[in-house]
Amino acid sequence: MSTDIGLAPPRGITGFPLGAAAGAVERTAAEWGCRVKVQDESAADPVRYMKVTALHEQFEIVFHCEDGRTLTAAEVWIPRPGPEEITVRFRGVDVFRTPARRLLDHLREMSSTVLDETLYAYVPHLSLGFTRVAGHGVPLDSDGEPLYFQAVLTGPAGYYDFMVAEG
Repeated sequence: MSTDIGLAPPRGITGFPLGAAAGAVERTAAEWGCRVKVQDESAADPVRYMKVTALHEQFEIVFHCEDGRTLTAAEVWIPRPGPEEITVRFRGVDVFRTPARRLLDHLREMSSTVLDETLYAYVPHLSLGFTRVAGHGVPLDSDGEPLYFQAVLTGPAGYYDFMVAEG
């Protein structure tokens, strides 16, 4: 059995369109066989806002509901080994099986701006953010950091544009 999760910024991810009601996100995650955890239900504070976490045996997705009502961003964590073949793709590229540096090179070919901060990378015009921070032993790249990204966040148009200085 296999599952493909497609990243489609600024529209969302497979099965979870940005702008969907928080309740619909919870129901869809449960239909995927996930245990659903809601944090700060209905909260819309810039620091503490609603999150819906979908916990699956092999993956975790954190759905950000920054307005306390609707899906504003989706953060997918690297799948764990198990009975299913789980792949997370962006425009046909396997996000978690492509080495981080190679993935950033590929993204540079698609976008005018890739902000690479070693452990974090942002692609403002594609509304994608990545982290290499790992909470457990993982293969390391020549720079001593995780070889593969550990999570990717996709947001709506303009989500990371504040990071690009206007010239």
